[in-house]
Amino acid sequence: QVQLVESGGGLVQAGGSLRLSCAASGRAFSSYIMGWFRQAPGKEREFVAAISRSGGGTSYADSVKGRFTISRDNAKNTVYMQMNSLKPEDTAVYYCAAHSGLVVHTTETAYNYWGQGTQVTVSS
Repeated sequence: QVQLVESGGGLVQAGGSLRLSCAASGRAFSSYIMGWFRQAPGKEREFVAAISRSGGGTSYADSVKGRFTISRDNAKNTVYMQMNSLKPEDTAVYYCAAHSGLVVHTTETAYNYWGQGTQVTVSS
């Protein structure tokens, strides 16, 4: 099993930046595909980004391509998401997730482990 704890959320003005972190504990971090999802008020949770075990492969939602960057440091058991050029529509609770398969999935049902989430609010 793996336990996930997100941090780095907060309030930022449109056009600003935030970096989210997700610290993992438990089984070998490098054996997990890691993903970020978000859920805005009144909406379903949606995929944001995911990264392969080595960090060599990534996938992004179209809505964040070119603005968000996912990365990982296996030595620190941490995955990051750098969010630039933030927009009010990025406002959501952001969740870190993990699964032990081989494919960089974009569907939340593929992920076995979830953090508690961190709030990101972008003001206009």
